[in-house]
Amino acid sequence: MKVIVGLGNPGREYEKTRHNVGFHVADRVAEAEGWTWSGKHGKTVLAEGQVNGEKVILAKPQSYMNLSGKPVADLAHWYKVDLDDLLIICDDLDLAFAKMRLRPRGKSGGHHGLESIIAALGSSEFPRLKLGIGRPAVNPMQTAGYVLQPPRGKEKETLEEAERLAAEAVRCFIREGVQVAMNQFNGVSVSEEKS
Repeated sequence: MKVIVGLGNPGREYEKTRHNVGFHVADRVAEAEGWTWSGKHGKTVLAEGQVNGEKVILAKPQSYMNLSGKPVADLAHWYKVDLDDLLIICDDLDLAFAKMRLRPRGKSGGHHGLESIIAALGSSEFPRLKLGIGRPAVNPMQTAGYVLQPPRGKEKETLEEAERLAAEAVRCFIREGVQVAMNQFNGVSVSEEKS
């Protein structure tokens, strides 16, 4: 069994923001697999199905990003999933815009959602897929406002394409594991993928 968790903030005002790319990628995976968001565990919405005979749960916690730990830990314990089979999808300010990085484990990198999950699980030994949203060009310190804004124009198009590519990386992770997905998708940019 695999549990794939997209991180974001609930509510219409946050729906299209940069901080919600984890939700967006999870939505694209569900769409590609033909799964619907018809399940719930606590306040977490779920979509599920089978891939190559293995059960896969997609999850979008409806707590705020910085409080993601408890719902993720609840899911991990409820489904008795090995941490190697728990994939977290989130945004990353320090990763170049629209770049993706999949890792089998690691630190939070200052991401409060990951910090919360690591604290709740008591471990950082789980895979994570980060999608770069870049930092604001005008004032790099004003990150809170930046992550909670929707991208516009060309930036929006590029990020949507990156989310689509990230969803393919997640589907590869489900089918072939973290190492194959890392080898195939790490370092690939949207422009390279199109050529």
